[in-house]
Amino acid sequence: MSLLAKQTGRSPTAGPDRPPAAGTTTPRMRAWTPYAFLAPYLALFAVFMALPIGFGFWTSLHEWDINLPDKPFVGLENYADLFDPASVDGSRFWTAMRATGIFTVASVPLLIVLPLLTALLMNGRFAGRNVYRAVYFAPYVLGVAVVGFVWQFLLDGNIGLVNHYLGLNVQWTNDVPPAWVALVGVTVWWTLGLNSVIFLAGLQDIPRELHEAAMVDGASAWQRFQSVTLPGLRPVMVFVVNATILASANMFGQSYLITRGAPADQTKTAIYLIAETGLRQFDMGTASAMSFILAAFLMAASALVFGAFRDRSGR
Repeated sequence: MSLLAKQTGRSPTAGPDRPPAAGTTTPRMRAWTPYAFLAPYLALFAVFMALPIGFGFWTSLHEWDINLPDKPFVGLENYADLFDPASVDGSRFWTAMRATGIFTVASVPLLIVLPLLTALLMNGRFAGRNVYRAVYFAPYVLGVAVVGFVWQFLLDGNIGLVNHYLGLNVQWTNDVPPAWVALVGVTVWWTLGLNSVIFLAGLQDIPRELHEAAMVDGASAWQRFQSVTLPGLRPVMVFVVNATILASANMFGQSYLITRGAPADQTKTAIYLIAETGLRQFDMGTASAMSFILAAFLMAASALVFGAFRDRSGR
C-alpha cells in the first residue's frame, strides 16, 4: 500500500465512486459537529447580548425603581410619556436627542473627510512617514477621562490656555455655539487617527496596477481619485461611515467631562440623559425606554448608510 493510501486510510483501488476497502475507516462529520463549534459563541452571545437586551426591554415595560421592592407593570406607558411633548421626561429626552443630532451631523463629515485626506497623504512615499502615522494615531490611545480633563482645563473660559494664546474671551464650555465647536473639535482631534488608519489600510489594498493603467490613459489625479480610489474604498467607506455615526450618536464622555451638559442641558446628549435617568434618578424603566428609542433611530441610520453605499452597477 502506498504512503498516500496509508495516510488517507483508503485502498489504492478505491476511487471517488467506490466504497473503501474492508477494514478501513473514513472521517465523517456528525450532524452536531457544527453546533459544537458554534456553542461557545452562542453561549457568550446569549449571556452578554440576548439576555441583557431582553431584560432591558422587560424593564422598559415597568415602573422600575431599583430602590423600591415593587416594580409595577405599566406596559408601553414609559414609551408614551417619552413621545408626549407635555411630559417632563419627553421634553428632556427630545432635547437630548436634538443635541445628539447636532453633534452627529457636525462631527461625522469631519471624521470622514479629514481622515481620508490624512490617509491619502500618509499613503505617499516620504521620509519619516511611519513617525507621522504614529503621531496622528497617538491621541486615540488616550482614554476619554484623560482627554476630557485635559481639554476642560485648556478650554476654560477664565484660565484656559486656548483663550490665552489666541487672545480670545470665549466661554468654550458654558455657551453655544462655542460649546459645540469645542466638543466637535476635541472629538475630531481625538478619534481622527483611527479612521485614518482604516482608510490607509483600504488604500493599500487597492491594486497599484489600476492607478498605473489610469495614468497611461491620461487620467488626472482627481479623475484617478474618482474612478479608482473611491470605488476601491467602498467597503471600507461603508464601515467607517456607519461606525462613525454610531460612535458620534453614543457620545457621552466629552459632554459629561468638558461641558457637563451646559448651558441649560443644551449639550446633554441622549446617552448622557439615559445614564443620568437610570443611575442618578434610579428610573430604570424610563431609561430603558429611552435606550430602545435611540437604538431604533440608530438602526434606521445604519439601514440608510447601507442603502446609500449599495453597489447598483448590476442594475
